[in-house]
Amino acid sequence: MSDHIHRFLPSASPDAPTILALHGTGGDENDLLPLARMVSSDAAVLSPRGNVLEHGMPRFFKRLSEGVFDLPDLHARTADLAQFIASASAKYKFDPSRVVALGYSNGANIAASLLLSHPGVLKGGILLRAMVPFEPDHPPSLQGTSVLISAGREDPMIPQASTSRLAALLKQAGADVTLSWYDTGHGLVPREMEQATRWFGERLA
Repeated sequence: MSDHIHRFLPSASPDAPTILALHGTGGDENDLLPLARMVSSDAAVLSPRGNVLEHGMPRFFKRLSEGVFDLPDLHARTADLAQFIASASAKYKFDPSRVVALGYSNGANIAASLLLSHPGVLKGGILLRAMVPFEPDHPPSLQGTSVLISAGREDPMIPQASTSRLAALLKQAGADVTLSWYDTGHGLVPREMEQATRWFGERLA
């Protein structure tokens, strides 16, 4: 396996999906475990720590400035994460075809990068505060993939246009996309996690 520090919480059911929990900047492998359990008490949870440090804060890929990503690093780290998922599936014996990302901010952006550049690695994704990670030269095939994008209308870090563009890119690729807006900023509110729980149960449980 790659050098991702991580947590794995197994499921009692071999048929349960696995939630890939991807933290935001400055988080770690423990941050999203409560949210993952809120979304599904039955799913297995795989939660890696980002391998990039920005002023001592873990991230999943480098950025040049706020909202400006280091694209070569993004692509390399995305490929590494895809390999980590495959290796973890072999080690922990979960179904690699039933992995659903739960990503917040930086974690949501690398989940979006996985969807756009490594179709088939994720069965779906809950992207909390996501933006376009990059514009693909050719749209992937995401038929059978379900994505919930949860965004804040008052988010000072993510332009609304970038979130809407991400939803459009995923729809063009054939994904079933739900884009939900909330009257809040970059932080999460209880109503959107309630929606995420319902959405997961309806589409991916």
